[in-house]
Amino acid sequence: MPKVAVYNMAGAQVGEMELSDSVFGIEPNEAVVHQVVKAQLANRRVGTASTKTRGMVRGGGRKPWRQKGTGRARAGSRRSPLWRGGGTVFGPHPRDYSIRLPKKVRRLALKSVLSDKVNNGEIVVLEALTFEEPKTKRIIEVLNALNVVGKALVVTADGDINVTKSARNIPGVKPLRADFINVYDLLAYDKLVITKDAVAKVEEVYG
Repeated sequence: MPKVAVYNMAGAQVGEMELSDSVFGIEPNEAVVHQVVKAQLANRRVGTASTKTRGMVRGGGRKPWRQKGTGRARAGSRRSPLWRGGGTVFGPHPRDYSIRLPKKVRRLALKSVLSDKVNNGEIVVLEALTFEEPKTKRIIEVLNALNVVGKALVVTADGDINVTKSARNIPGVKPLRADFINVYDLLAYDKLVITKDAVAKVEEVYG
């Protein structure tokens, strides 16, 4: 079982914690991670882009001018894509971009990224993370005490409202509930700062 140090909010090590092999100790599968990230990004697309074809635009009831004798190119309708105000050829239409993946694939990808975080020393476990009131300055002090630099994902078991309000307006820091962690966010942030309770919840859900 992989072991990680456990810190308090002052940045002092207060013990060690054994992580579940089935969640934090597997061999990362890069191909599956790629599939899940691709699906997550595709599922964010709304697919509402739309254009009008020549059958949808106004006009075109009669032939603009006779076929021969004018010296101009022949034209049969004002709706032609060649004309200003005419229809669009091969333009986008509303569609569903979503990709559905099996639950086992999604879980394997999440475990792969969590295991990779442990292997690279990018996970910081906190004994607890609670504030009496929302205070951005306090969470900045905690992150500095833990030597967390760069982008950080702060995960708590139940999404503590004071922690969320304190961290959400810090550039490069994202607060998240344990049951909302996902592959894309884990890859997008350099460090994973997670409480012991949140670790237990992740292991319970994905173990």
